[in-house]
Amino acid sequence: MEDRFALLIDADNVSVKYIKPILDELSKYGNVTYKRIYGDWTSTHNSRWKESLLQNSITPIQQYSYTQGKNATDSAMIIDAMDILYTSDVEGFCLVSSDSDFTKLASRLRESGKKVIGMGEEKTPVPFRKACDIFTTLELLMEDSSMEEHPVKATAVTGAAKSPSKRKDPEFVSKEQIEADVIKIITENQNIDRETRLSEVGNRLVKLYPDFDVRRYGYSLLSKFLETLPKLKLIQNGTIVSVTLNENEGQKESVEEFILKQLKQSGRQGISLGTLGNRIHNEFQDFKPRDYGYSQFKQYMMSIQNVSLEDVGEQIRAYYEK
Repeated sequence: MEDRFALLIDADNVSVKYIKPILDELSKYGNVTYKRIYGDWTSTHNSRWKESLLQNSITPIQQYSYTQGKNATDSAMIIDAMDILYTSDVEGFCLVSSDSDFTKLASRLRESGKKVIGMGEEKTPVPFRKACDIFTTLELLMEDSSMEEHPVKATAVTGAAKSPSKRKDPEFVSKEQIEADVIKIITENQNIDRETRLSEVGNRLVKLYPDFDVRRYGYSLLSKFLETLPKLKLIQNGTIVSVTLNENEGQKESVEEFILKQLKQSGRQGISLGTLGNRIHNEFQDFKPRDYGYSQFKQYMMSIQNVSLEDVGEQIRAYYEK
């Protein structure tokens, strides 16, 4: 049975042009049993909503603007959300607004075990984004919808469609950071002899960054996005797709040769792991044990043949053994 969602829209902070993309996106998560939109419908400012509301069977909730400059729809939307929480059988809520005033509401709904999907424009403050289980940017939905209606033609030179450009967002997570996070997930699983499924990577990234969306980077599929990250490799076995480390064997050999050379030169004195780590970083600036499946430098050193480790006082020293 599909999850049931209550869709609550703040008309004061959302444009009518987003209605279809919002409904299309929410349909991926379940069945929308409540569709309500809040605003002052006596205002000419909201008159352009009428046709879209009728076409999509969205119920307008009247809220008069009693005080100039105050967002009167907030309280009505919050009260309705709590009524639905306590009197109705829904598994989640979709809160559509670019206003941070709904941050506490999102947190409260999640505390009650409900899934909260947030949607808003790029200007939406970070606190509201982080308070949701998933946050989707409306401009991305609009761009995605436009691409489906008017597909980008392949270029004669490359034979590939142009990817949407990356938006200028101060909270935009870099591909390098995403890659580092996925490597950490894989390493944690390797330490307990568990493979990393593509679905797990997607779920973990959304937990880390509720507004994570591969469409921000110009891709429609998580798998296609991950394939562009040089340190990751996807393996398909039937219908199951796993994500693993794409080890640079050439660099791995170079690093291990460098380590053995340093240890041989040190003789019986050996080298402390701190000193050895600094020398490796000076020689290979992008070296990270996680890239080779180890969460700690000590674990990585223990995996190298002819290397032994010993606790000496407060230090751990490495030695070369024939």
